[in-house]
Amino acid sequence: MKNKKQLQIAALKNGTVIDHIPSDQLFRVVSILGISKLKTPVTIGFYLNSKKMKTKGILKISEKFFEEDEINRIALIAPCVKLNIIRDYEVIKKKMIHLPVNLKGLIKCNNPNCITNNEPMETYFNIINDMTMTVQCYYCDTRIKKEEIMMS
Repeated sequence: MKNKKQLQIAALKNGTVIDHIPSDQLFRVVSILGISKLKTPVTIGFYLNSKKMKTKGILKISEKFFEEDEINRIALIAPCVKLNIIRDYEVIKKKMIHLPVNLKGLIKCNNPNCITNNEPMETYFNIINDMTMTVQCYYCDTRIKKEEIMMS
């Protein structure tokens, strides 16, 4: 007989598991990745116990493998998550997500006078502080904090 205290979450045949999402950021990650538009099974674990984080969120997304820009979007709001790629019920790759040094085309500049808001061009930000998740626009030097970030 299985331990009744053990959490039962369905195994994933093929897809991606995003683990160690801060609980308060889980649904923001869901929104940013457009999970509600997917037509494949998704398992969401919310406020699960975690030894490392106290509580965490987890996403299991069947038949979905993320591109680099999608992974960078996750890193913007949850910079220390673990990505597991699953094939035939086996983890074939584990990856800790970290912020890249530069962000191209992922977020909007909050300065309405910035050239990126007035000309058809891609935004470009440098990470100023990855602990507080502060970024700076390459073109106008506007600094944006994590809670003010708007995805493009």
